[in-house]
Amino acid sequence: MISWRLEQFEQLGSTSDHCIQAARNGEAEGLAVLALAQTSGRGSRGRAWQAPSGNLNLSVLLRPSRPLAEAGMFPLLAGLAVQETLAGLGLETATLKWPNDVQVGGAKLAGILIDAQPGPARFDWLVIGIGVNLLTAPEIPGRQTTSLARYGISVTPAGFAARLLPALARWLTQPAAAIIPAWSARAHAPGTPLCVHTSQHDLTGRFAGLSRTGELLLAIDHRIETISTGEIFLAAS
Repeated sequence: MISWRLEQFEQLGSTSDHCIQAARNGEAEGLAVLALAQTSGRGSRGRAWQAPSGNLNLSVLLRPSRPLAEAGMFPLLAGLAVQETLAGLGLETATLKWPNDVQVGGAKLAGILIDAQPGPARFDWLVIGIGVNLLTAPEIPGRQTTSLARYGISVTPAGFAARLLPALARWLTQPAAAIIPAWSARAHAPGTPLCVHTSQHDLTGRFAGLSRTGELLLAIDHRIETISTGEIFLAAS
């Protein structure tokens, strides 16, 4: 199991960028970087991630042995670690949305960003960035957001990280055969209407589970589409 080396900063441009540079400089896995504020935080699909003081801005550096085909496991297991941490703080209603969101009542509470450098058969390095709205809920166009504070839960970024990192270490040891059903039990139910926005097109169908490597399965009419990347919205039934 990974033994984390936590470094805390008052402010960074991006915790993930800091970890990426450390990886390129030969840093061993297990580095965890916490910033109390970020000035250039990154979200999924190239968006800026607002990171006001009081929220969690955490990234970790890994040099995983998982095969490249299991790249989809990392946002799933990170989501499970976040959800487990939230439950330990008393928020048991958080759910997971493929591939990298944690929500409460349909509002985004946390997001996960993966950066990686593939090698011939394994990753040279992989960085998981985790942002959680602990104190405030920044606005995201077209999305509802929420924070832990809105549920009467008060925790510092360092306090949340201290709970999250052991949970993340445990999930990193789990095989895909354990991660997939655990994630599915905490996500939207099979048959939930979904809209999937990709760079090529938009698809509407019903959630049909996950593949063995963590891809989204979308039932459309009488066929199953396998989605490896895209932005997911819960659709009207």
